[in-house]
Amino acid sequence: MIKGLVEEMLPFASKDEVGTSIELFTGGGGLAMAMHNSGFRHLLAVELDKRACQTLRANVAIPHVETAPEPTSIDSPWPLIEGDVHKVDFDRYRDKVDVVAGGVPCQPWSLGGAHKGYDDPRNLWPELFRAIRETQPKAVIAENVKGLLRPSFKPYYDYILNELRAPFEERREGQDWTEHNERLVNILKSDEVDPKKRYNVKFQLVNAADYGVPQVRWRVFVVAFRSDLGLADWQFPEPTHSEAALLRAQHDGSYWDEHDVAEEHRYQPDVSGLSPEAGKGTARWRTLRDALRGDPERGEKPLPEPKPDKREQPGYLHHYGWPGARQYPGHTPNKLDRPGKTVKAGVHGVPGGESVLEKQDGSIRYMTVRETSRVMSFPDNWRLEGPRGEQMRQLGNAVPVKLAEAIANSVADALRSVRSNRKGA
Repeated sequence: MIKGLVEEMLPFASKDEVGTSIELFTGGGGLAMAMHNSGFRHLLAVELDKRACQTLRANVAIPHVETAPEPTSIDSPWPLIEGDVHKVDFDRYRDKVDVVAGGVPCQPWSLGGAHKGYDDPRNLWPELFRAIRETQPKAVIAENVKGLLRPSFKPYYDYILNELRAPFEERREGQDWTEHNERLVNILKSDEVDPKKRYNVKFQLVNAADYGVPQVRWRVFVVAFRSDLGLADWQFPEPTHSEAALLRAQHDGSYWDEHDVAEEHRYQPDVSGLSPEAGKGTARWRTLRDALRGDPERGEKPLPEPKPDKREQPGYLHHYGWPGARQYPGHTPNKLDRPGKTVKAGVHGVPGGESVLEKQDGSIRYMTVRETSRVMSFPDNWRLEGPRGEQMRQLGNAVPVKLAEAIANSVADALRSVRSNRKGA
């Protein structure tokens, strides 16, 4: 029954299995769904948040049972551990895992408090490294906010990357992270080590809009391949979409024609500053108007204007109005003909501007949970559990599915190439 639900829920997913994966810090399921769609069979998912776990179980997950057999098909339910990742034993998966993936939660580290930040129990990078040591995967995919690239965090982020390059060189008792990093730098200069215990690491700041997500959302992805695989030259996938292509489509009218927008609501952006090469060979950025219209290839249909009385409309999950929308300095609404603003979880609830839409007539309203899900490129039949605020928080914490798919597909292709080369050797 659950297997059928998975197949129905993700009709666009690839059924060609590439390998296996373990998903850490799974949240509402964005990165895990992308990994599934790219051909990875989930052996395990781990998440602490109660509402996120309810969401996962409502869609594709079942409680993990220690004595149960491991999933045998890419469309098997995802075994989910609801609990503290510190208490999870990954040893049983040694040499069975192709990729360990996760959006590592990021807590703010000040430069002065960096030593304490490493030891803060909310810092979960050490748990990612432990999972790597215990499973020895072929690859690692980690996602994080771009704030870790700020100059004040650079020393710590360099340390994170060095730990990932040599995850088996553990920090010694009494050693702080700066001392550990100094030891790692020296160790990494040596080639006299088992290549299965070293990783080639790449990281890149990417914008979700550049990969077909109808949202401007900057994130850092870290991808590592085990050194014995010979994938040191792997590069992040090139952007497939661009702002320049959108501006040109709006300038020449093709964008407006595509959406059948009335003349009085069209505008012609200035493209005189664009170089002839800008956006060449890319599709245009997808806009909020595109998201509301839907993508037929993903089984999406146009979303009707939501009813203002918090009532669900038949056939549209999580699509209902919410009163009280407002805008104020620093919280301006989303524009229909631009990608959505970055969806945020919000420490004290969902911020006004990030979840407010300016309609074609100039009035404003809150975006529905379904509209926000589309901006995050989640499928329309992905059910989010909890009240509206909790649903929006899960979306704000998630990895956009289409962005994660671009990375996961590239990793899958690299692992396929290794398999093919070894078969042909």
